[in-house]
Amino acid sequence: MTGTASAPGLVVAAPASNSGKTTVTLALIRALTRRGLRVATAKVGPDYIDPAFHAAAGGRACVNLDTWAMAPPLLAGLAGGLSQGGTDMILCEGVMGLLDGATGPGDAAHDPGADGSTAALAARLGWPVVLVVDARGMAASAGAVVRGFQAVRPGVTLAGVILTRVGGPRHVETLRAGLRALAPDVRVLGALPRDDRLALPSRHLGLVQAGEHTDLAAFLEGAADLAEAHLDLDALVSLARRGSGAAVSGAPARPLPPPGQRVAVAADEAFAFAYPAVLNGWRGAGAEIVPFSPLADDAPDARADAVYLPGGYPELHAGRLAANARFLDGLRTAAARGTPVFGECGGYMVLGRGLVDAEGTRHALAGLLPVETSFADRRLHLGYRAVATLGPTPFGPAGTAFRGHEFHFARVLAEEGDAQNALFTARDARGRDLGPRGRRAGPVAGSFVHLIAAI
Repeated sequence: MTGTASAPGLVVAAPASNSGKTTVTLALIRALTRRGLRVATAKVGPDYIDPAFHAAAGGRACVNLDTWAMAPPLLAGLAGGLSQGGTDMILCEGVMGLLDGATGPGDAAHDPGADGSTAALAARLGWPVVLVVDARGMAASAGAVVRGFQAVRPGVTLAGVILTRVGGPRHVETLRAGLRALAPDVRVLGALPRDDRLALPSRHLGLVQAGEHTDLAAFLEGAADLAEAHLDLDALVSLARRGSGAAVSGAPARPLPPPGQRVAVAADEAFAFAYPAVLNGWRGAGAEIVPFSPLADDAPDARADAVYLPGGYPELHAGRLAANARFLDGLRTAAARGTPVFGECGGYMVLGRGLVDAEGTRHALAGLLPVETSFADRRLHLGYRAVATLGPTPFGPAGTAFRGHEFHFARVLAEEGDAQNALFTARDARGRDLGPRGRRAGPVAGSFVHLIAAI
């Protein structure tokens, strides 16, 4: 197989979360890469953590693809970009269950072609689906599950199935018999046994970050070994298909305009949630990206004309960040000279006055925004956001619209000021008004919303 202008792709999906699709995807990436295939990877939806594991498994950055948050030309450009650099095959990991998206059939705003689901992405791009089915507690019923998913979404080709967490040989044979009887057109690509080597540790936002695993290489090699032993990798590769028509293009993909020409970007374990497509888009627009590490007490580059603090896990490092005077003074100095400083989620919290950690200890931070947050009483905030700026920002004038995502457990103790000081107006994926979001103070701005793309 050789690299082409549009490489063949497959989507790895599941009936539900926690079925094993991330582990299966990682095992496939590493196993196929070991065979010499040049594998590009993608992730459906706004997740930051799984793509970092993809990058570790395959050696190249993973791209997020999202039918709800991205306009069709951007989605097509990002999908087309996956074929660049001599790609032999694209593996795209789904999100939640195959049909689960931002809206549902009962919602007035429901658009099945742009609801953010894995099925919507597969139908838009024309990539076949391999369904990962957790077989614990099932036998012949697995066939009914797969048959049901075959019939419910026009434009989605369910080409193969991988069974996970299976028992012994008799269990596997019963599963296969059920699939032959009820879903004979779907190829069974194999069955992975229950194995402790396929477990990854988690924390409150999902898996522990890839960069924090001291034994990640061993995990990936072990997962690839199991894939080689239990899955028909040749058959899986044969199922991949090239993307369909205008849904995949080579147009430049620039999700957000760059906030400056020389952008200092916080990048370490506390600030790891930056989309590669966004940073690459800034580079493509001519901006220079200058990384710095707040955890190492780096100040942002004094020559930068913009500073970007992405999300991450500052709550796990709050004491260390609060003690890093060079970092905090660097932010204050940048703001004092009028340099735009923009923070998302974790970055927003660090730009605030203080953060209370899970043990109840308050840590004084940059003090550039009138915000206090806490993890002592965690509350989940989750969902897509359609936002528009209430004033000028580094990304455009007042009224500039974006699609984004919010996912955090922080509780806001104080956000001083009123709507005049807010950063965004916001609606959820169903169009419901969420009121103002974030804060602005001179050249400093931020919110809990992770921006995905300008609209």
